[in-house]
Amino acid sequence: MTEYTRLAGMVKELHWMNPHTWIYLEVPNSDGDHILWALEGGSPNSLLRKGWSPESVEPGDHISVRCHQMRDGSNGCLLGFVTPPGGEEKEWD
Repeated sequence: MTEYTRLAGMVKELHWMNPHTWIYLEVPNSDGDHILWALEGGSPNSLLRKGWSPESVEPGDHISVRCHQMRDGSNGCLLGFVTPPGGEEKEWD
C-alpha cells in the first residue's frame, strides 16, 4: 500500500452503490488490446462529502487513476485518486 499503479483508459461501467463504488476501466496495452481493470473505491456517502457525484465520472469517459494494485498482480486496484475528464486529480477513497 505504499506504491501507486497509474492507469488511464475509458470507463466501461460505474457502480455507485453501498458499501463501495466500482469503476471498470478499459486500459489499452502495448499490443493495442484493451484490458479490463476492476477499481474499488470509497462509499457513495464518503465520495459525496468529498465533492464527487454520480455524474462526475460516467461510462465512456476517459480518466486516469492512481491506485494500489492487488497483491496477486491481477487487474484490480483499491482506488486512491481519480482525474476526471477536463478536471484535476481528487481523492476517490
